[in-house]
Amino acid sequence: MEKIIFEISEEGKRLDLYIAERTELTRTRIQQLIKDGNISVNNKKAKSSYKVEKNDLIEIIIPDEKEIDLVPENINIRILYEDSDMAVIDKDAGIVVHPSHGHESGTLVNAVMYHIKDLSGINGEIRPGIVHRLDKDTSGLLIIAKNDAAHLKLSEMFANNGIKKTYIAILKGKINKDSGKIETLIGRDPKDRKKMAVVKTNGKTAITHFQVLDKNEKFSLVEVNIKTGRTHQIRVHMKYLGYPVLGDGVYGRDTKAAKRQMLHAYKLEFLHPVTQKAMKIISELPGDFKKALEETGLKMEDSEY
Repeated sequence: MEKIIFEISEEGKRLDLYIAERTELTRTRIQQLIKDGNISVNNKKAKSSYKVEKNDLIEIIIPDEKEIDLVPENINIRILYEDSDMAVIDKDAGIVVHPSHGHESGTLVNAVMYHIKDLSGINGEIRPGIVHRLDKDTSGLLIIAKNDAAHLKLSEMFANNGIKKTYIAILKGKINKDSGKIETLIGRDPKDRKKMAVVKTNGKTAITHFQVLDKNEKFSLVEVNIKTGRTHQIRVHMKYLGYPVLGDGVYGRDTKAAKRQMLHAYKLEFLHPVTQKAMKIISELPGDFKKALEETGLKMEDSEY
């Protein structure tokens, strides 16, 4: 259970809207919490339509996520590396990483439970072994922890930039520079709480570096390194630059050239969490990504790919 308490600094807004602007909770989630009696104002239950007043004290209780009965499923996955402490999975686009209500089967976790028997239990039954995540329609590399010691160390490494994560993305438009750094705050989009956006306040610092590999008059191919791991970070930052990821129907536009966002987590570089051996793992570009390169007239020249 998580508890959030804060004092109102302005007045006149609806309670659900005020909370949505100051937390990462969606407005729908907030309304459900209010309906369930988990949000109070001045120690009294309140309605979504309540107009907040200055110095009101809001208390939000977020119940623990209900556990889902997980069943190992014989779903084909590519394990690029595995030892007694960890594994690295090459995830296909279109597969959800961990179960949730509405996605209780067919996830990467269901597949991992079938193929890898010993998994870290730090994230509980619903996310065994999961140290980080990728969006459903992003392909590429994911690290799986096989014991709690490795999980804790890997989490620390992710938090402290101890793991270099490199992505490849196809962008719409001819980018006007060869490399760059984007540093902004990213938070919930105030106009659409289901999306993220670059914001001026109530966000978290997000840092993205990019290098242009190829470009033409209509498209750009970039290598991206992220120093932080905010939700949808690369997709939001590329939109912010004015060059949305090709095929991204949320932060850009759908296109015939791609059926999903052309974003691939293709390389991980880090020291092994237990042995301290230098690790570099590379994922081959998936078939739909190669096809999109042909469609857009872009080329990958580096032999590493």
